[in-house]
Amino acid sequence: MVHAGGDPVTDVTGAFPGFDERLAGVRSRIEAASPDPTAVTLMAVTKGFGPEAVRTAVAAGLTVVGENYADELVAKAHAVADDPGPAPQWHFLGAIQRNKVPRLAPLVACWQGVARVAEGRAIATRRPGARILVQVDVAGLPGRGGVPVAEVADLVTALRGEDLDVAGLMAVGPPGPPEDARPGFREVRCLADDLDLVVRSMGMTDDLEVALSEGSTMIRVGRALFGERPPRA
Repeated sequence: MVHAGGDPVTDVTGAFPGFDERLAGVRSRIEAASPDPTAVTLMAVTKGFGPEAVRTAVAAGLTVVGENYADELVAKAHAVADDPGPAPQWHFLGAIQRNKVPRLAPLVACWQGVARVAEGRAIATRRPGARILVQVDVAGLPGRGGVPVAEVADLVTALRGEDLDVAGLMAVGPPGPPEDARPGFREVRCLADDLDLVVRSMGMTDDLEVALSEGSTMIRVGRALFGERPPRA
């Protein structure tokens, strides 16, 4: 959880100078935008960065860590496995490819991109009782993941019939001005309320204020913590 009045954070690795100030800035944004800042989980998204990003986040108390690519998650999880202190709680944010589920299943604490029953079934086979979020397509753009809003309730019902912990919904706002994300985030909040789902993973670096004002309980932040990502090799 994020507590806006938390202790100062030190970048113990030196890999990300200014990390403590950036984290304080994100916490201030959460406090200003959320009706209940203490109920918001701040996820550190380390996509594109090395294991030092994970170590920096965990040292700062951000133990919920998100990754979009299976190979990156597995490599980083192995790199930090023997580190002292708390272990990261890995959230997988990317599209779920069933052939990669066996490698991810022992490591992932929450799967945030479930959009089909077959994906959930593949996860349940390898990790019974796994915690998942259903990804809602609020942008309606080609190539974006998620299930259309009209199909969310049926998918949640079907996944609840599998051996899974369906904890909530996830959404990625559309590109463009942050306010453009508001209608979709509001729709996700209403769906979550109707389906009795507690977790609403909405909002990233650019649109987190809009997401929090619409009831997000989890924001996924990378650039605002670590700076611009290096290009993928």
